[in-house]
Amino acid sequence: MSIRQIIDRVMDRSASRDEFLGQRASALWPDIVGPGVNRQTTRRYFRDGHLHVFIASAPLKAELSFRCEAIAEAINRALGRDIVKKIILH
Repeated sequence: MSIRQIIDRVMDRSASRDEFLGQRASALWPDIVGPGVNRQTTRRYFRDGHLHVFIASAPLKAELSFRCEAIAEAINRALGRDIVKKIILH
């Protein structure tokens, strides 16, 4: 058994995997939305299946509200698992 398989097996047995993937989901935000949107992002974190994103620009926040579902799907696709249930914009 490879080290990767051992790590995957241990993480699957604990809550660590979802917590780790939640952090990865947060880290993927700039890659998915691009540098322009990321420059307006002041803070983001993942909790209980929700990616919370703080946007500095009200017009951008309004525009992104229409794209949240597609962005969540792109993040989940990149992770290979449905981790992000909802994106909440602040």
